[in-house]
Amino acid sequence: MKKYTLAILISPFLFFAFTNCNQSKSNTVEATAKDSVAIKIDSAKKKPITTIDTADYNRRMIALSNKDTTGMWPVKAPYPLPGALLPYHRIIAFYGNLYSKRMGVLGEYPRAEMIEKLKVEVAKWKAADSSVTTIPAFHYIAVSAQGAPGASNRYNMRMPFKQIDTLLSWAKPINALVFLDIQVGHSTVKEEVSQLEEYLALPNVHLGIDPEFSMKSGHVPGKKIGTMSADDINDAIDILARIVREKKLTPKILVVHRFTQGMVTNYKAIKRVPEVQIVMDMDGFGSQVLKRSTYLRYIYREPVQFTGFKLFYKNDNWNDWKMYTPEQLLKFAPQPSYIQFQ
Repeated sequence: MKKYTLAILISPFLFFAFTNCNQSKSNTVEATAKDSVAIKIDSAKKKPITTIDTADYNRRMIALSNKDTTGMWPVKAPYPLPGALLPYHRIIAFYGNLYSKRMGVLGEYPRAEMIEKLKVEVAKWKAADSSVTTIPAFHYIAVSAQGAPGASNRYNMRMPFKQIDTLLSWAKPINALVFLDIQVGHSTVKEEVSQLEEYLALPNVHLGIDPEFSMKSGHVPGKKIGTMSADDINDAIDILARIVREKKLTPKILVVHRFTQGMVTNYKAIKRVPEVQIVMDMDGFGSQVLKRSTYLRYIYREPVQFTGFKLFYKNDNWNDWKMYTPEQLLKFAPQPSYIQFQ
């Protein structure tokens, strides 16, 4: 596993190679009138909620900012559509791919063991912060960057949909979310997200994109750290927003991984819309001091909307390094709403 040393977090190179994955007209007027009244009352009861409690939302966003005094947090953005997960929840996600034990905890352990470990982490966060609802998630690498161009010359590999179906079946019993993560390689965000629209139209499926493996320079993924512009991220936002409107869904969450300045450019131009909630996720492993510094530099100082923090079971616990605890991360400003374990 390669390390970057210029005051940035060490990058987890996650790509890997595969071998090629109806009432009748006779009713009385009286009855009809009664039915009509009943229908009107029932319709009123089922009228969809079109607004959120903005006072409660504002209070929760201020709480997330954790007494920040700079004015940057909470970020000014349109109120989300009803049913938004954030800031009412905290998401605890296991990351990885079912084909590899080396790409993250999601694929490292047998299903039952992995789910029990996830439940333990969810319980820890519930105990640490009862002000929000803590929910589990699987964050699955659905498109993996590759070191070879492949037949499509995209330098990535799209996982078979049966793998996503498997994750959905695992998620249902524990009411978990599913995030589909894409590493574009030499492809584009628009192309890769579009081929996953059928799944993104499901209420519990959300999206992750990884600039580290977006090789606009033409380099082989993993040889250099990639980059995405606001335009790339907006392509994902546009697709998600359209799906939400067309399918009349609650807002989607978009997780964007980041651990260097160059991984995300022109962040101020990233769209903020009611249909999509954006999480900038502090990726990479290292010492607590280094990870906090990276969070401050690239997440706190370049505010987008919500924040996330990634933890590594092995690489954050190495020599004198220790993995951050929930209690420690809850002291951060802003507090992360999304925690990912690899």
